Amino acid sequence: MIRVQSNDFDPGAEQAALVAGRRDVGAVVIFVGLVRDMAPEGDRSALSAMTLEHYPGMTEAQLAAIEAEANRRWPLSASLIVHRYGRMEPGERIVLVVCASAHRAAAFEACAFLVDWLKTKAPFWKLEESADGAGWVEARAEDDAAVDRWAVSPPKAAE
Repeated sequence: MIRVQSNDFDPGAEQAALVAGRRDVGAVVIFVGLVRDMAPEGDRSALSAMTLEHYPGMTEAQLAAIEAEANRRWPLSASLIVHRYGRMEPGERIVLVVCASAHRAAAFEACAFLVDWLKTKAPFWKLEESADGAGWVEARAEDDAAVDRWAVSPPKAAE
């Protein structure tokens, strides 16, 4: 399940609703991304706000494809991605990823995969504001490297 919204969310309530009544869930892993008060590169003064922009329709389709890929790779009982857009200040929640599975390894791995893929493959654009002015955030090599670890090796040919 995916949602793209401007309003805040309650991680505990979202997790509880996702697994309510489920008896096949043995593990739930939750990731909550927050707005920091500093630019990742540390080259600007403290952030006062961040604005996330997106294209409605395209964003939901891409998030659904990312979630479907996680469900293809791991035996998830349920999953949820909530991603906010709009202007947010340091300390506010940006993204929620919840993965539920019968076993913890699948829930942890799927959650890490989703967070890495959302960072690079979700069509959001970030504008960071600070006392130095505003600037659009460029793609980072370390984020691409995080996604590369999830590359799927092709099946071996029969010998």
